[in-house]
Amino acid sequence: MPNWRTILNELQATGSNYDVVRRNYLKKLHDVTGRNIIVYYSGWLQKQGIKGTEVNDDDKNGFMNAINALDRSKGLDLVLHTPGGETAATESLVDYLRSMFGNNIRAIVPQLAMSAGTMIACACDEILMGKQSSLGPIDPVYRGLPAHGVVEEFKRAYEEVKEDSSKIPVWQPIIANYSPTLIGECEKAITWSTEIVIEWLVSGMFRNDKDRQQKAQSVVQELSDHALTKSHARHLSLAKCLEIGLNVIPIEENPTLQDAVLSVHHACVHTLSGTPAYKIVENHLGIAFIQMAQQVVVKKQ
Repeated sequence: MPNWRTILNELQATGSNYDVVRRNYLKKLHDVTGRNIIVYYSGWLQKQGIKGTEVNDDDKNGFMNAINALDRSKGLDLVLHTPGGETAATESLVDYLRSMFGNNIRAIVPQLAMSAGTMIACACDEILMGKQSSLGPIDPVYRGLPAHGVVEEFKRAYEEVKEDSSKIPVWQPIIANYSPTLIGECEKAITWSTEIVIEWLVSGMFRNDKDRQQKAQSVVQELSDHALTKSHARHLSLAKCLEIGLNVIPIEENPTLQDAVLSVHHACVHTLSGTPAYKIVENHLGIAFIQMAQQVVVKKQ
């Protein structure tokens, strides 16, 4: 398997031609699977603070561009590397992908598919992960705040004040920072994210299980309950994802596939690290939608 250093050397030998090297490995992954390949890669780790690295509505333009020339009868392997993002954009993107490929979609997670990325993975028929891969909790973030955490804190304040009114001065300045509709909006966000993932699991990954509704609810409980996950940033390993009941396939079972997947991953991350690119949506034919960060040069007077 070409490792991180090998691919970096290859990039340097070809004059840092990131697109050529990346597309070469995308084609090799397609040759291994015989399926359509689309990488959906965010550079949030390399370009922190840049708007657009999250899942958003503009991403659908990239997928429309990538899917247009594909033979949809061959299904889709979606290679995911994302911090997550907007629930509305995620729902719309999943609806679009399913309208194109039905349930013939596999998620491949070489490293991280967090939050809404995990929601997308749950909408697929199966998830391919390695020992280094992680999914994450799907509890929503509302206005930068963990929705479950806000609701839990408010309920705690209510119970403590109800039991002991002397605690009112402790909680009053905290609750005073809440906007009038914050609790209700957080509760709606939680309901929305859990309901759509349950529906995706029932109609997709678990559709052939007779107890699919119960199984989907159990998985979503594990992924969304803030009391269980403790933190929205928590990393859920391959072993944990298997334990909670997701249909996960270890890529180590197929060394050839593992090599091809990790080579694509390294090539994409090198592109995000070594160029202004912060979002890549690209298929195995080399049709790409790449968003670039603007570089502003300030001249000293």
